[in-house]
Amino acid sequence: MCDVHPDTPVELQPTIGLIGMGAMGRMYAKHLSEAGWKKIHVCDIPSKYEELEQAYAGVPGVTVFRDGHLVSRSSDFIVYSVEAEYIDRVVADYGPSTKVGAIVSGQTSVKSPEKEAFEKYLPADVQIVSCHSLHGPTVPPLGQPLILIKHRASDSALTLVENILRPFQSRYVYMSYEEHDRVTANTQAVTHAAFLSMGTAWASAKSYPWEHGYYVGGIETVKVNIMLRIYANKWHVYAGLAILNPSAKLQIDQYASSATALFKLMLEGDGVALRERVYKARDKVFGAGDLKRAPIFLSESILDHFSLAKSNGTDTPPSPTDSNRIRGPKANSHLSLLAMVDCWANLNIQPFVHLDLAATPIFRMWIGVAEYLFRSDERLDAAIQAALHDVSHRSDDLEFVVAARGWSQCVSFGSFELYRERFTHTAEFFQPRFEESVKVGSAMLQTIMESSAEFRAS
Repeated sequence: MCDVHPDTPVELQPTIGLIGMGAMGRMYAKHLSEAGWKKIHVCDIPSKYEELEQAYAGVPGVTVFRDGHLVSRSSDFIVYSVEAEYIDRVVADYGPSTKVGAIVSGQTSVKSPEKEAFEKYLPADVQIVSCHSLHGPTVPPLGQPLILIKHRASDSALTLVENILRPFQSRYVYMSYEEHDRVTANTQAVTHAAFLSMGTAWASAKSYPWEHGYYVGGIETVKVNIMLRIYANKWHVYAGLAILNPSAKLQIDQYASSATALFKLMLEGDGVALRERVYKARDKVFGAGDLKRAPIFLSESILDHFSLAKSNGTDTPPSPTDSNRIRGPKANSHLSLLAMVDCWANLNIQPFVHLDLAATPIFRMWIGVAEYLFRSDERLDAAIQAALHDVSHRSDDLEFVVAARGWSQCVSFGSFELYRERFTHTAEFFQPRFEESVKVGSAMLQTIMESSAEFRAS
């Protein structure tokens, strides 16, 4: 069976089971169906059965079941697409019903609780080959990293999983459960914390940042669009990764500490100490001297296409050639970026090591703007000078430090309810702008991914 593909006769195809039909479960069902797999069994919680059955009526290859028992007992390859917070409970319910000899996988963003649940509740005759698509449900999987974890399985089982998921055209990355959690903490957790802190800071200031002229163009466009993209998503997507991953807690705490330490130097006006700390971090993360590799960041003129600023009286973002558009932003300390590189340096994280290995689109963008700032002495010195002498951003920097420390404390408490309340409170402020921003942000990410793909192919 391991050599099968979507054109294999239906009686020889494996039955694919999807337990949990949230955004990622639906994405998997969509791509598997479109690829031509003929036997896809799906379910969500029993109360959603009728709704799910109606949604998938007539979808080729997809059969909706009432619960995970029916999916587990009938499927050869089963993927649990449930929140990390609930993985133990769901596997405890449905794991014992797993078909003899089946392969079980999980799509959780934190693998430690998933591993424990699988080992505890799955029968000994079940194989485990887990997975994790490192992108959101609205991002096409083509070329994106897809982590595969051969934990308790034969080589033929891994081959079968590879063949089932091959139509995604993702790039397979092979890791252990432990390696996965370290890498995702390095590439996602603290990155999310930075954007969550930006959003909370701007919401606390009751300010749409792109409307008053301070956060327009280039780096600012990336900050605003990704912040809005994150808050337009579901809170649990980020909560599990932050709260259940021990490495993530450490990094988020360090990020808040880095932001606080740098802000204190700004208030003290200690230019020598601030410049020394920033440049020391730059040399440790990016290497001293000129960088030889091609930059990730696109030109500011291209990124201006994706600005949400509306100064030309239309409903579309102004083009780079629009003479009436808002001009470039005032000097900015870029505290969020200074703190990010300082955090990486303090934790001895080398982000480029993970860039091609397992980078999400958002991480690629974030390291790209950090590199853009830090690889230029002129831009970096301008940020330091703004931090010391230009108070126009000082109130926003204060809000940012408070927000970063608040998110760190929230994660350290380990409370999903507190995380949800903090996230949704900020999201409500930006909710009127989500529809527009997600559309613009998706176009921006697609442009970056296409540019990155062209660079890798060259």
